Formats: sequence, structure tokens, C-alpha cells
Amino acid sequence: MPLRTILEIGHPTLRKSARPLRPDEIALPAWRDFIEDLVATMRHANGAGLAAIQVGETVRVAALEVGDNPRYPYKPRIPLTVAINPVLTPLSDQTFENWEGCLSVPGLRGPVTRHQHLAVRYLDPHGQTHEIQTHGLTAGTWQHECDHLDGILFVDRVTDPTRLTTWQNWERFYREPFLETLPEIQANTRPAPTPLGANRG
Repeated sequence: MPLRTILEIGHPTLRKSARPLRPDEIALPAWRDFIEDLVATMRHANGAGLAAIQVGETVRVAALEVGDNPRYPYKPRIPLTVAINPVLTPLSDQTFENWEGCLSVPGLRGPVTRHQHLAVRYLDPHGQTHEIQTHGLTAGTWQHECDHLDGILFVDRVTDPTRLTTWQNWERFYREPFLETLPEIQANTRPAPTPLGANRG
């Protein structure tokens, strides 16, 4: 499982829109090998996720996994998930402010507004369809990785560019205030009910 080179901001490939992987392609040995390389590269770089486009393959594939991650020790665990052709659907208008970094934007973090509640549909490497709901920081991780598949980097979504910061200064000035918001973010695991008549014409 050779490690792939992670492309960094400024590389034109990161701004491309990835194509869906066809069902007949999923079982091909070349793509199976690529997925193994993608996961190995993500783990080696201590990423919470890694999209195929970040290593130069413009297909709609992303890997996610959070265990004892030194870059994101506060994130809830995510078992290894390889998502092919993922589709995200917000379940409400509720949002939260997430502080994000990226392996393709080394050394920087910034505040990004993310949907609090998501439905996710994707294929796994065996071609099986999965449908899940996810919330809070885990929903933020899904949105970050799937943004890559549309050529979007987290810096494009930073709500206040004056708060872009190095990782060192994030630890010094922003980490504790952010951690204080996590109990509320993580406790909110249900979408707010839609007001009666809100969806009527």
C-alpha cells in the first residue's frame, strides 16, 4: 500500500469537480488498490478524512476515520468508512460553527459554518448502499470531505477571514473557547421540528 502525495492548496486539481465512480468500476482491482492507498495515506497523515481528489484522483471517493487522532483529539470516533459517490442532504436549517483544518491547507485553521444534521447516502467498496444520519462534529467532517469532491476547500467557507490562524495560535487563543461549545453541539442530535405549515405553498 504505497502512500500517495497529498496535494496542497494552489494545485489546480483541488479545484476540479470529481466524477462519480461507475458501479462496474468499483470492483476493479485498480480502484480497490487505490482505496487501500487512500486509507493508508489518511492514517499516515493523521487525517480525520481524505478525499480522492486530494491525492490526484478526480473521482467521488472519500475515506473517513477518527480514532485517537492527535490533530483532532476532541472529535467523536468515526469507524473507518469509505464513501463512494456520497450524497449529503441537510435535515434542518440548524448550523454550528466548526473550526477546521485540512491536510491540503497545512498549518492553518479557520471557522466554518456547517449543517448540524445530515442524511448521508453512499456506496461502500463492495457496491452496497448505505444510508445514515449524522450530527454535530461528525456531520462537519462529512461536509468537509465532500466539499473536496466539488473542488471546495474549507478556506472558501471561512466565515471571518480575520480569524484564520496557524495551528499554534489556534491552540493558544481559540481552542478553549471552541471546546466550551462542544457539549451543546454534540448534545443536539435531533433536528428542530419544522414549524406547522412551513413547507406548504
